[in-house]
Amino acid sequence: QVQLVESGGGLVQAGGSLRLSCAASGRTGSSYFMEWFRQAPGKEREFVAAISWSSGSSNYADSVKGRFTISRDNAKNTVYLQMNSLKPEDTAVYTCAARKPGFWTYWGQGTQVTVSS
Repeated sequence: QVQLVESGGGLVQAGGSLRLSCAASGRTGSSYFMEWFRQAPGKEREFVAAISWSSGSSNYADSVKGRFTISRDNAKNTVYLQMNSLKPEDTAVYTCAARKPGFWTYWGQGTQVTVSS
């Protein structure tokens, strides 16, 4: 079992920045991915970013490339999402997930990010 706890959401003006954190606990091993998703009101959940826990390689949705950065702190078992140049369309509930392809996926509870224009 893996537990994920997000923090760092809030209200920010357009052009501002926020950093989300997702702390993982439990038995994860090393070969898995940490991912961020978001869901805006009335829309489907969409992929934002992912990072390989073992290699650190990352990938991003086109809509956030160049503005968001995903990183990890192995010692703290925590993944971060640094969000810069925020836009009103970034407003959503952001949720982190831990995924070992073909084996398991765990989800956090989500944190609200609101960007005002």
